[in-house]
Parts: sequence; structure tokens; C-alpha cells
Amino acid sequence: MIEVRDIHKSFGNAHILKGITTTFEKGKTNLVIGQSGSGKTVFLKCLLGLFVPEEGGIAYDGKLYSEHTDDEKRDLRQEMGMVFQGSALFDSMTVEGNVMFPLEMFTKQSKSEMKHRVDAVLKRVNLIDAHHKFPSEISGGMQKRVAIARAIVMNPKYLFCDEPNSGLDPKTAILIDDLIKEITEEYNITTVINTHDMNSVMQIGEKIIFLKDGLLEWEGTKNEIFKTDNEAVTNFVYSSDLFKKVRQMYIQEQN
Repeated sequence: MIEVRDIHKSFGNAHILKGITTTFEKGKTNLVIGQSGSGKTVFLKCLLGLFVPEEGGIAYDGKLYSEHTDDEKRDLRQEMGMVFQGSALFDSMTVEGNVMFPLEMFTKQSKSEMKHRVDAVLKRVNLIDAHHKFPSEISGGMQKRVAIARAIVMNPKYLFCDEPNSGLDPKTAILIDDLIKEITEEYNITTVINTHDMNSVMQIGEKIIFLKDGLLEWEGTKNEIFKTDNEAVTNFVYSSDLFKKVRQMYIQEQN
């Protein structure tokens, strides 16, 4: 579990995060949405420990980050998996090499132990025969699965995803969403996803927080988002005719 307690973050005179308080539970897909400039990226970097809030704090399984020693902070970071927007794979490494990289950097496992772990996570993301291929030789969807495999190879407690569906076609995006949700539940991970994809919100949004101008404007579930009368949320969510129709259908079903 991650508890965010009234955090503020500024850069010079720019006050980016203005007192955000929320909780992200284990085993659930927690989505962060909002327009460009709302503070999503800065918020995610605070959760990752890359930025330190000037006020407030973030607790991981009950212990504030600021109360960790330097060694404990290093250990905590190794319990975090990250899926980057562009996958961020090493072009010069094979799929196997990319996934093995964190194990080589942060563990003292033998080569055979690392190979066994890599085989296991690649199998989990349905990449059985891609070990010796390079990123340029596989599709964008496969690259995302490699990125997910690399993010979970260290058995993280926390998984962070930044626009994981960016650049993917709708069908592949759904497959990636489903995979992230399955892994979250299977390994009981605390997962936080930055996204602008409303299909993801409707598909896997067990908890959704909406940021606006550095404030937590709204939070709830994918079902509750249909019911809200918060104008900022409805303007963002139902900016397309498709989701306007979905909301109307939902309201009709409820009546």
C-alpha cells in the first residue's frame, strides 16, 4: 500500500502539486488521469522517489519515505518496477538481456538463477520464443510486454506505469491493460498507472484519481466516474462522443 499525505512540490515559483492526499491499495490497478500540465508526471516521480516533496510525505506499507535510511531507500527502490512510456529497452541488448539487466545490476544471483527467472517472467507475459531477438525485431506490443517482464523480474512490491498504451493500436492496448491487471492481482502488487487512455480507465480502473492544476479534483472507481457531476471530470472523460454515449447507456441501465 502507498499512502500519499498532503504532498506539495514546487520548482522555483511554479507550485506543481498542491496538497495531494490519497491511498493506493495492494492488488488493485490505480489510475492517475488528468490533462497535460495537471501534475501527473511530477506526481509519479514523487511516488518513485525521484522528486522529494517540500511538504507532506509518502508512506510505503506504513513507513514514510523520509524516515528510511539511505540503505533502506536503496532497498525500497529495488522493490519498484517501472514501465516507461516508450518501453525504454536497450537496442543493443536482446530481449533476454533487457529483462536480465536489473538482476545483473542489483542481485548476486548466479547466471543460471537469473536465466531461470528471466524464462519465468517472459513466459508469464507470453513471450516464449523471443529471448534472442532484439527490440527492433519485435512489434510495439511485444516491446511493451518485454518492458513489463523487466519491471517484474525483481518481484517488486510496487509497479509504476507511465502511459503504457502509448503508440499501441486499440486491440493491443486492451491486451496490455489485461496483462497489467492480471499481474497486479496475481502478485498482489500496488500498481499505479499514469494514463490519458479512457479505454484503460473503463477497462481496469479499480481506483481512479483525477488531477487538475496540481490538485486532486476527484477520486473513485470506473463505475462511479459515470455518476459524478464534477464538471472538470465530465469534461475530461466525456470529451469524445463515444464516452458520452457510454455514459447515457449506463444512466439508462441504472434507471
